[in-house]
Amino acid sequence: QVQLVESGGGLVQAGGSLNLSCIASGRTLSAYAMGWFRQTPGNERMFTAASSGGTAYYADAVKGRFTISRDHAKNTVYLQMNNLKPEDSAVYYCAEKRSYGTNMYDEVSWYDYWGQGTQVTVSS
Repeated sequence: QVQLVESGGGLVQAGGSLNLSCIASGRTLSAYAMGWFRQTPGNERMFTAASSGGTAYYADAVKGRFTISRDHAKNTVYLQMNNLKPEDSAVYYCAEKRSYGTNMYDEVSWYDYWGQGTQVTVSS
């Protein structure tokens, strides 16, 4: 059973940076795709960034500020977040797609496993 554990969230001032990590355990092969989503109270979980088939994808709201990267040797995916804004405040979740499929990297339902989330709060 795959387990994903996020870390690196916290409280930061607007304009600051955070680097989220998500460590995967319970598998021996690299996942086909990894994604980051975020969710605020009362709202749906929203696509933020993904690494799928060797390509990085970003939501328009974070392009140029966030960077997703993967370290296959460490079974870890990162989300470097720069120039943070108050509207970036959310619980951030990482997700894993185990094997190849139609590339629906921005769809919650496409992913097989999810972490428990890490809170990011950006103060103005």
